[in-house]
Amino acid sequence: MRIAVISDDLTGANATGVLLKKQGISTATILHGFSPQTAYNYDAICIDTDSRYTPKHVAYQRVSELIGSLSGQGVELFCKRIDSTARGNIGGEIDACLDALGEDSVAVVLPSYPVSGRTTVGGYLLVYGTPVQETDVAKDPQAPLNESHVPSIISRQSSKPVATLEMSEVLQGAFKLSSLLQQKINEGSRIIVADAVNEEQIAAVAKAMASLDQTFVPVDPGPLTAAYVKEKYNDAPFTPKILLTIGSCTKVTGRQIHHLAENLPLHTVTIDPLKLARDQDGERDEEIAEGVEEGLRLLEDQSVVLVTTFQKDAPLLDLQALAKEKHTTEASLAKRITDGLAIVSQRIIQKSRTSISGCFSSGGDVTASLCAAGKTHGIQLLDEVFPLAAYGRFIGGYLDGLPVVTKGGMVGSESAITDSVLFLQRQLTTKPHEKEILS
Repeated sequence: MRIAVISDDLTGANATGVLLKKQGISTATILHGFSPQTAYNYDAICIDTDSRYTPKHVAYQRVSELIGSLSGQGVELFCKRIDSTARGNIGGEIDACLDALGEDSVAVVLPSYPVSGRTTVGGYLLVYGTPVQETDVAKDPQAPLNESHVPSIISRQSSKPVATLEMSEVLQGAFKLSSLLQQKINEGSRIIVADAVNEEQIAAVAKAMASLDQTFVPVDPGPLTAAYVKEKYNDAPFTPKILLTIGSCTKVTGRQIHHLAENLPLHTVTIDPLKLARDQDGERDEEIAEGVEEGLRLLEDQSVVLVTTFQKDAPLLDLQALAKEKHTTEASLAKRITDGLAIVSQRIIQKSRTSISGCFSSGGDVTASLCAAGKTHGIQLLDEVFPLAAYGRFIGGYLDGLPVVTKGGMVGSESAITDSVLFLQRQLTTKPHEKEILS
């Protein structure tokens, strides 16, 4: 995960998540009460705290605890989704964000959602031109709103200094806005409320934010968050990361891995099959832990990482002799190896600070072990990459929804693994509307 959107209700979380998804960012909504730690297969998560109508201290605590939990999971950007009619514990939840993120953090509040008729002028939130306090929101049975001036609403709920970017300032464009933002920050403002009546003005505020070396929290119904993410990550925020799991030690596999390494940037985590099979003095657990650590390190900077027991020119493991030594069967030892390899891969996917976009596995035994380690119960089949190689998504468990290409260990030409990875990359980088056209 790299982006976390904290929303005070479920539909709001979905609304902002859809805007991120339109930018090609893998996004999921997490319901209140469920741990976001299981959402490691997404670049962004939108989390419902169900705190719009709770007491202020409850809302503060939920947001604070959530940021504390997510800060150690690689989240780079926290966003606060607020109601498009300014209901709820807006000020208290902003305070929770800023307190959790430190003294250098600043919230930029932009309540406008122009395509839904929400605009802000002079700090006043209008719904299709009508002050929000004169709409049905004023009759909300749980929290009636009798104020339309957003800076005043926030000031009553927050302990932080509040400043404004009024329309006359927003109209000066992104370059001037960046200096105005910096000036207000230098003056001690921690919350800055901005006007906007159209998407261009929201984009200008987002661009100004992205130009500054500052920890910003976009606070809005969705458009500012989407625009800021687009600016911050230059409209191409995420390179798909693919994890390959290969256990076969045949010459066919060796040639396929060699072809892959010659054609794509490949970084390898080599696992010792003897240590996985023998499990002497805890060496199996140690080998698994070291493999996970190395995989996580590589995935910080690399996009294609291979986890494998294959070692070029290494002698094949004599399972028959080892089985006699251990008083067991060759089949049980082989399974210990594939299970260990799968555990390494599953833990890398689960613990990675950056989202794993897809994976590849070679060999039915390795694929079965990967499903078992991930507690999945099947694969939704979507396409054929080439004969005996299938593309689909895991169903259920830790890997639910994760795209995967599987092929037999002895299947394909020397370019088979390379072709599989390229196929995955195309699937993961094709925009949703392009996929519909292609299908």
